[in-house]
Amino acid sequence: MSSDSQSRQSTALPVSRVNYLGILKDGVYRTNPVTYQVLGICIFLAITTKVENALVMGFALIFVTAMSNLIVSVLRNAIPRRIRMIAEVAIIATFVIFFDQFLKAFYWDMSKQLGPYVALIITNCIVMGRAEAFAIQNPPLPSLVDGIANGIGYALILVLIALFRELIGFGTILGFTVLSQDWYERNILFIMAPGAFFMAGFLIWVLNFINPPKQAEVGK
Repeated sequence: MSSDSQSRQSTALPVSRVNYLGILKDGVYRTNPVTYQVLGICIFLAITTKVENALVMGFALIFVTAMSNLIVSVLRNAIPRRIRMIAEVAIIATFVIFFDQFLKAFYWDMSKQLGPYVALIITNCIVMGRAEAFAIQNPPLPSLVDGIANGIGYALILVLIALFRELIGFGTILGFTVLSQDWYERNILFIMAPGAFFMAGFLIWVLNFINPPKQAEVGK
């Protein structure tokens, strides 16, 4: 066994000592990849105008992050360190292509609406970040849980932003009229790209106010 493999094995956590509930809480809430780390916000611009789009994209993120974490973890001792990032991108791309083809085969209308944005998951820093920061160093089961948790955390933010954008911009939720055009004037700003930034910033502020990030200790 190479010294590289031995060093990676030494950083892996024994499954019996893993706090799975803590991993779930971290990914979904405590260190949410959007509200806590402010990652992956570029997707908000295009796909959060409707809740339906956000739900599908959220499911795609959960699937890709979970499965890529699992496979990276399974292969962590076989992947040479010098090409690990290339291997991680190849694994992520495989699951993104699988999901994209699934949409085209069974949900063609949604595939047309999302267009190229599903393929952009390959470059999403959340997916790559979890593979590099967690899966490459830990056993498969904790890595799978970590991928699911971070995917859910990201999906929740997408859906919350889409909920407000669709309601304020179109007066609907999931296509059902909530604010009738007889008395409600649609706010076009929230359908446009700035609306996504406004909602994302407001949501990040609210959630960080409720659950403030821990301040780093500053040495005297």
